[in-house]
Amino acid sequence: MEPDKDLNPDTDDLPLRANTNHILVRHYVLDLTVHFDRKVISGSVVLFLEPCSGLGTAAEDDPGAKEAGVSLPGIGLAQTAAEAGNSQSSHSWETTSDGDFTLLLDCCDLDVSKVEEVDVTSVSATSSLLPEVASERSGVSSASPQAAFIQNLISMPSSRWRPKQRLFSACSRALGAQGGSSLHFHRDRWSLQVRKKGVASPQEFPRAVRICYETRPAGGSVRWTEDQDNRVCVYTAGSPINNRALFPCQEPPVAMSTWQATVRAPSGCVVLMSGEDLFDFETSSLIWNYYVTMPMPASTFTLAVGHWRQVPSENPPDEVLSETDYSGMVNDGIPCSHGDYPCRFTEQSTRSQRVIPHRVFGPDCLLQKAQMGVLKLLPRCLAAAHAVLGVHPFPRLDVLIVPAGFSSLGMASPHVMFLSQSVLCAGSLGSGENDLTLCGSRICHEIAHSWFGLVIGARDWTEEWISEGFATYLEDIIWAQAQQLSLQEAAEQSDLKALLRWRRLSDELQNSEEALQILRPNMENTGQVSASGSSTVKHALNPDKTFMQVHYLKGYFLLRFLASQVGEKQFIDFFRVFVKKYHGQLILSQVRLVYIVLRFVFQVKHRWCELVIKHAYAGAYGDVEHFLVHDQAMGVYLYGELMVQEDPEQQALARRCLSLVQEEIDQSARRVVEEMVL
Repeated sequence: MEPDKDLNPDTDDLPLRANTNHILVRHYVLDLTVHFDRKVISGSVVLFLEPCSGLGTAAEDDPGAKEAGVSLPGIGLAQTAAEAGNSQSSHSWETTSDGDFTLLLDCCDLDVSKVEEVDVTSVSATSSLLPEVASERSGVSSASPQAAFIQNLISMPSSRWRPKQRLFSACSRALGAQGGSSLHFHRDRWSLQVRKKGVASPQEFPRAVRICYETRPAGGSVRWTEDQDNRVCVYTAGSPINNRALFPCQEPPVAMSTWQATVRAPSGCVVLMSGEDLFDFETSSLIWNYYVTMPMPASTFTLAVGHWRQVPSENPPDEVLSETDYSGMVNDGIPCSHGDYPCRFTEQSTRSQRVIPHRVFGPDCLLQKAQMGVLKLLPRCLAAAHAVLGVHPFPRLDVLIVPAGFSSLGMASPHVMFLSQSVLCAGSLGSGENDLTLCGSRICHEIAHSWFGLVIGARDWTEEWISEGFATYLEDIIWAQAQQLSLQEAAEQSDLKALLRWRRLSDELQNSEEALQILRPNMENTGQVSASGSSTVKHALNPDKTFMQVHYLKGYFLLRFLASQVGEKQFIDFFRVFVKKYHGQLILSQVRLVYIVLRFVFQVKHRWCELVIKHAYAGAYGDVEHFLVHDQAMGVYLYGELMVQEDPEQQALARRCLSLVQEEIDQSARRVVEEMVL
């Protein structure tokens, strides 16, 4: 697949240029300074890299290196006049060998001043924290001690995450290699390309790279504006280009990584970021430190800096929690299936943590409204989400009332939630519960994203419905739980919202381009990438796409239909099991998600097997065989279904199962089955 051939990046699709099939960023260390006077953020990011296995030289195996040349229309070294101002290169970039491996990073609207290899010799020589790891396991030879050290650092187990972060921090402060000489780099509109002369493969490429850069005042998703008190602030807006306008990174979701950041801001500012706050909150601080230990896509990183204040709390933390039902919070023994990281789903204490620590921030002029609405509702909504979905994926939550120019009602990121001032109640103190409905339902929607969108994400950005459809459906369930509604009241509220959403969807389908109405724009190509790992996000740069609700509403109605088939209680049981089984992973709806949904939703095994046979879903024939071997009593009917379809594979399955159980099956049942099968 070569997704960029017909790309028109000005109007339609967004390129994801990073060559993630060749090399992956495993950890970022950011060191940033916020300049309110110039409206820029300057500093550096150190990338800790791990090459992917089984790759040859750049000339043989790296389409990304060729893409760094002139092959892509409007992208690369062949720049149009309109993009000339976006092109930036180090000395001698064009004279480097075509055979050299090229690291491709997603990058937009950044001024890069230097890219250098980091010399970790001094750190590795003095470290007693890092055990030796066999070179065969790390994939590097003993002739490259720096590479071996970084590989061993990346491979440290999650039980040692604190010393691991200290070593990452120490490495990020090390001097540049080779006397500070810069690596060769080139930046075009959508990417930063880096080479080291004479290095022909990702295995030989430096494992630690420092990039010195500065953002631009009008750059992409880094939004400089004024808050409601007319004070300058900045935040990442979550636009389609996500974080490549904040730091060079690998944007494809498959490039899951951890990060840590030091942010310097003027005294009196609040710095909010996706991650754990390393120190106690203190507004007089000049330096703020955050970190994450759970690998996540770089697109989930969020930063906000401004002269905001924390909303003071007046209510006891457990005031609204006593009547909530937590009967679903049992340990069903489902193991984690993700890679190694400190996981809250395995901690005993988190199962009973109904309300995680939380703070609310905003401008002075909105603090009272935020206290009446957001701060009042937040514990109740968090407790309700816990009752519905189980363990909170993140240990804390900051909520920010963002400036008026924010383009949506809310946005969820790890540890951080943005809310529009539009959700705040318009009344005065003592306003009724009805004034809080918009605020409460929006909070529940964004909280739902902690599970669907963040710890369970889509492997293809065009599959937004996996995040938004699920969150839209769950916001009703969680909000009804938070309101302590009866079953009848919850059903009436749900039906009313469904009617309003149906009218909105119908109007959208009648007044929009057909191509933008498709729930899965890439259809059968969902999840496909080029040989290097690059791809495009369908319609991401189309301005009309911003105002479309199809991925919210079609996804919502699909889930509502499934719930109507099996009952809401059973469907919520599915959500709990789904979360426990697939947290920490990326999924696609193409076949796999539908299979997972059906398998858990149709909890009667026999019904599931009937569906597998009827639709000839070979990927689940193992479930049919398991049922016929271990649940023989009702299996007679399935033998008939397998034979009546006249499918050779299904008939062979029936004969194989009969041969496995014919000595133990009931004689009368055996006679009936043999007449059908033999």
